[in-house]
Amino acid sequence: LSLELVREDPRIMLCYAWDGQPLRQKHGFPLRVYIPNLYGMKQPKWITRITAVEDWEPGYWVVRGWSATAEVRTTSVIDTIAIDSVYEADGQQYVPMGGIAYSGARGISKVEVRVDDGEWQEARLRTPLSETTWVIWRYDWPFEEGRHTFTVRTFEADGTPQIADINPRRPDGATGLHSVETRV
Repeated sequence: LSLELVREDPRIMLCYAWDGQPLRQKHGFPLRVYIPNLYGMKQPKWITRITAVEDWEPGYWVVRGWSATAEVRTTSVIDTIAIDSVYEADGQQYVPMGGIAYSGARGISKVEVRVDDGEWQEARLRTPLSETTWVIWRYDWPFEEGRHTFTVRTFEADGTPQIADINPRRPDGATGLHSVETRV
């Protein structure tokens, strides 16, 4: 962990408790580091001493081919298409669907859903619990019977879109738009 990074982000902290409870062994007791926007492999646990060094050396995961920076990738997921919760409003039937969007501490400005090859439609967002938690989204889709592909994408607070190209989770974190195909 570089001193420069610690100075840039006041949210970085050494933790001896989590959610008001003493840190448990499986979560990093006696001390762990919390760094917003980085994957867990860059969040050291079970710290018993801290040593300042002049030169950076790649850590355990980096020498095994994982990302040197490990910045959280923006992602969105369809968690449910509530076919059993169809409701009617103004003569139209709707299927509620929802999921989460996450971009570390960069925030989410909007989530959009596309059905088949249609236009992107903006979903409603719940207020997140904090600037570093995921956002829960909901979209009420005007029901059309048949087999459909539902796709979700999100945008960071500054408008940066989620990376659409599909990449595996290793070494830099997964990217790509989440799609679900189902019959309704």
